[in-house]
Amino acid sequence: MKIAIVGCGAMGSIYAALMSDAGNDVRVVDAWPAHVDAINRVGLRVEGVSGDRTVKVPASTRIPEAPVDLVVVAVKAAHVAGVAPDIRRLLHRETIVLTIQNGVGSADIIADHVDADRLCIGIAGGFGAIMRGPGHAYHNGMNVIRIGPYAGLAAADVERVAAIWRAAGFKAEAVANVQAMQWEKLICNVAYSAPCALTGMTVGEMMDDPDMGPISQAAAQEAWTVARALGVAIKVDDPIKLVRDFAAAMPAAKPSLLQDHENRRPSEIEVINGAVQRGAEKVGLQTPVNPTLVALVKLRERAFAR
Repeated sequence: MKIAIVGCGAMGSIYAALMSDAGNDVRVVDAWPAHVDAINRVGLRVEGVSGDRTVKVPASTRIPEAPVDLVVVAVKAAHVAGVAPDIRRLLHRETIVLTIQNGVGSADIIADHVDADRLCIGIAGGFGAIMRGPGHAYHNGMNVIRIGPYAGLAAADVERVAAIWRAAGFKAEAVANVQAMQWEKLICNVAYSAPCALTGMTVGEMMDDPDMGPISQAAAQEAWTVARALGVAIKVDDPIKLVRDFAAAMPAAKPSLLQDHENRRPSEIEVINGAVQRGAEKVGLQTPVNPTLVALVKLRERAFAR
């Protein structure tokens, strides 16, 4: 398969390396020039729970005019709008586009530029990844990728995409109700993304902290309540158990939002904790914890541009 990974950060690097190692024709696109240069010179190295490998893949800082069979949009949610118009440069008549971000709403942006019936949504669960440096990523968790249709993509096509991931060593599942899966992941994201970014804690430290732990859990409880009020068919009876089990599986992980702050980069806060507030407004609920966390994160991020 010809595959393009648009957004080759920590997570995108894992996708690219394992898919290339499985024999696919992979190319990557990323806005970090030093990273792209390192990949082109010495290859892309990925180490962690899947082993230690270095693969040779062509890399560029701009999306080329080079049609592929599968496009994986792995940029952070804040950058989806910036790359969406150029994704068409990678399409031929049968190309499938998979967008995989934290939070809720990225697929809607892509669908403004790509036929919604060739679009699917991916949800990465139980992954923890960081960049060691240009051309070098590390991951300490690798659980499951769930993939579902955004609109009218046939179930057989979704399964075909999932099979590509499985052949590369991922546990990948084709699902019908991807919206429910997004909200189930969001419950975990809101518990740790903003709280860890504001404190510098890992998810394991946050889970057990006597002061911040209750705030983290309250954010998760709000997300669970909003999802149910919206009529999303989540299969979660106890959100607190869900987020504790999530953290216990990879206690040393740093959420991507914390990594953004460590590198003084704007985060995906609007599509994570901010998504809870937007959902609550639709159904007339009050969710004081998540908007407070959003405001604190935005206050910190104001200083990044100075």
